[in-house]
Amino acid sequence: MNAPLQSPPVATDPKSNKPALTLLIAAPRGFCAGVDRAIEIVERALDRYGAPVYVRHEIVHNKFVVDSLRDKGAIFVEELDEVPDGAPVVFSAHGVPKAVPAEADRRGLDYLDATCPLVSKVHRQAERQIAADRHIVFVGHKGHPEVIGTMGQVPEGAMTLVETIADVEALDFAPDAPLAFLTQTTLSVDDTAGIVMALRSKFPQIIGPKAEDICYATSNRQAAVKQIAPGSDLVLVIGAGNSSNSLRLVEVSKKCGTDAKLIRRATDIDPAWLDGVGTLGLTAGASAPEQLVREVVDLISQWREVEEHTLVSTVEKMVFKLPRQLTE
Repeated sequence: MNAPLQSPPVATDPKSNKPALTLLIAAPRGFCAGVDRAIEIVERALDRYGAPVYVRHEIVHNKFVVDSLRDKGAIFVEELDEVPDGAPVVFSAHGVPKAVPAEADRRGLDYLDATCPLVSKVHRQAERQIAADRHIVFVGHKGHPEVIGTMGQVPEGAMTLVETIADVEALDFAPDAPLAFLTQTTLSVDDTAGIVMALRSKFPQIIGPKAEDICYATSNRQAAVKQIAPGSDLVLVIGAGNSSNSLRLVEVSKKCGTDAKLIRRATDIDPAWLDGVGTLGLTAGASAPEQLVREVVDLISQWREVEEHTLVSTVEKMVFKLPRQLTE
């Protein structure tokens, strides 16, 4: 019987006596333009209005970012009824149902909308499809704030959520029903392509967006993981457990055949994970700051003699404008 395959032994650096480690760092990684914009909105609001500034929901899905803003005077709440009259409030990057700004207007609250412009684009597409009397099939993850916000742009019952190809197969619309589809911006590119293919196959008349709804940053970070995963023994993804785009990066690596672990920051790393690992991949979700990437590199460098290589799959130059209230 053949002996089981084993990973080659990890070399030891003769100068440091620490095992050598090749570190493949994905690029792009970390903050995207929408996250940069949302954080800057909260920081500028604090400068303009003074503390406290209220933020409805986590501004982005990252505890380090949220805690940093809380230390500066931001107060995070779940609903507007927790915001005192007269206090400024920021809506998170994930977007909110139409009822939220309507309620803020009713109460006379001074609010800033930090919704990512690419999410706002999906909201406008939803409005246009409803105006055209089409029912919308929305591809997304149930309960995610972005999904709640997008579904809240249209009348109740005007949008149906699907998460899988099986959900598509269960749809029972008439063959000639006027339909459109939209997608959450932070989904798996490959999985979503399969679901969209199933929708088009079952409902040839369905109307889709002219441009891809999955945002450039989500697509780029998944493509970057596809660059580093095949040559790695393990991939670490820095991100939060409730961050859709970070969870997708873990899935992408595993589909490439390389195990991946989601960590919030360096302190989550178990040194035993690196046993037998000669090449480690590292990336970060769109809500994770570069500071956490360097923190991971610094910690691993205490255990291993690290040789860093950054693999650049594309260069991002996207910048989003701030709300007019903060620039005038």
